[in-house]
Amino acid sequence: MKKIILLVAGAVVLYSCNKLAEGEYEITGTVKGMKTGLVYLEKQNPMTGAQAIDTVKIVDGKFEIKGKTTEPEIHFIQVDKVNGKVPFILEGGEIEIAVDKDSLQKSKLSGTYNNEEFNKFNEESSKIQKKIQKPVMDFQMKNMALMNEAQQKNDTVTMNRIRKEYDALQKPMTDYTFTYPKTHPKSFISVLITQMMLNNPKYAKDIEGLYNSFEESLKKTKPGKSIKEYLDASKKKPAVK
Repeated sequence: MKKIILLVAGAVVLYSCNKLAEGEYEITGTVKGMKTGLVYLEKQNPMTGAQAIDTVKIVDGKFEIKGKTTEPEIHFIQVDKVNGKVPFILEGGEIEIAVDKDSLQKSKLSGTYNNEEFNKFNEESSKIQKKIQKPVMDFQMKNMALMNEAQQKNDTVTMNRIRKEYDALQKPMTDYTFTYPKTHPKSFISVLITQMMLNNPKYAKDIEGLYNSFEESLKKTKPGKSIKEYLDASKKKPAVK
C-alpha cells in the first residue's frame, strides 16, 4: 500500500513540474540531418524585418526553447546556414517542430492546437499548389511578354483579361484559403486570413459574420483587434446614396 501511495505521489510531482504556467511555452525541436549548430527564434518586425529574440544550440540534432508570450503570434525558426525559415505559431504550451533543413516545406508542427491546425493548413495548401503548379507556370510563360507589352501601352483591357484568366487558375487555392475561416472559428489561422480579407472589397460583406463567429480569445489578439477596428470604422462611414 505504501509503495502505491509513493508511486502516485511521484507521478503528481512529475506532472506538476512539467505543467507550464499560463502563457509559458516550451519548444522542442529536431533538425533532420544536422547534429550541431544554432537555431534562432525570430519575430517579424514591421520596421526592420525578422529579428532574433532567442538563440539556442542544436545538440545531437535536437533543440529546446522556453519563454513566455501574451498571445498567439506568427514566429519563425531559422537554422544557422540554412536558407529559409519555418513559420509557426508561438503560443503558450508545448510546441513540437521537426525541421527538414533540406526541404523546409516538409517541416512538421504539432503539440498545440493552433500549430497542428497550421500544419494541416500547410499540407492541404501544398497539395493544391502542386496540382495547379504546371498550368500556372505554363500560363505565365505564355503570357509574360504579352502582359509586359500591355503594361507599356497601358492596355487595361488586355491586362484585365490576363489577370482574370490567371485568377481562374488560382481559384482552387483562393477558395480553400478564404473559406477556411468559415469552418475553423477556433483557429488563429482564421483570424490572420480574415485580416488579409480586409484589403479586398470582394470580401467586405463576410468580415462581420466571420468576426462574430470567432472565439473570444481570437478577438483579443492583435489581428482580432484590427478586424474590430475595421468594422467599427466601416459602421461610422456615411451611407452612399
